[in-house]
Amino acid sequence: MKNTILQKLVELEQAENIKILYACESGSRAWGFASPDSDFDVRFIYTRHTNHYLSIADTTDVVGLPVNEVLDISGWDIKKTLKLFLKSNAPLYEWLQSPIVYQQNDAFAAELKGLMPSYFLARSAANHYLSMAYNTLRDDLQNEQVKLKRYFYALRPALACLWVVDNQTVPPMEFEPLRALIADMTVQQHIDDLLERKKDAVEKALIEPVLPLNNWLAETLEYCREKLTLLPSERKDTLELDAVFRKYLLP
Repeated sequence: MKNTILQKLVELEQAENIKILYACESGSRAWGFASPDSDFDVRFIYTRHTNHYLSIADTTDVVGLPVNEVLDISGWDIKKTLKLFLKSNAPLYEWLQSPIVYQQNDAFAAELKGLMPSYFLARSAANHYLSMAYNTLRDDLQNEQVKLKRYFYALRPALACLWVVDNQTVPPMEFEPLRALIADMTVQQHIDDLLERKKDAVEKALIEPVLPLNNWLAETLEYCREKLTLLPSERKDTLELDAVFRKYLLP
């Protein structure tokens, strides 16, 4: 599949007249809990020629391919990317930590990764993860039968939120280092059981609710909500990101 993805990225570069600076896996395969039939969620950052950014015409800042059952490929323009970086956009900060990188400009990737700690806005990130986890717990994990995978779509952001609240640093993208925050071994055992079942389960697999996990999620999210307003939220200026932007425009 990697060769197919790389070929699709080349085709996008040629069709859109862009240069891809970074491309990675962004979904469950990168998080560490893919199902056998999980699709590939490829996200990328691209740049264009300088003249493109000097036009008064409105232009798109997102390109991609039609989504199918196997591949979901889309990317952000470098200007859009850096604006979101300034706001500490959580998905973008995750992309830059992905364990599965399809291609990259090494200098560009290193610069952004190096700037992440100083541009990270703890309150913004915590709010993002809190909302994700709470909505999943409320909407997807309260029925007599629930999708197995939705537990991980609640657990991972809940743990990321807890990481931010307690450490005020960029949380890891992958699930394994995040789950180290859980001290309750009963909760850990339930997670192990779900991970084992997920290895062989299809994306739509249903299970009965795991009440100890629901309770842990509810308690953890309430703790995070109480601590969230104490987190820093002051945004930096754009000078360093402006320099990155200018450096990677095409002639």
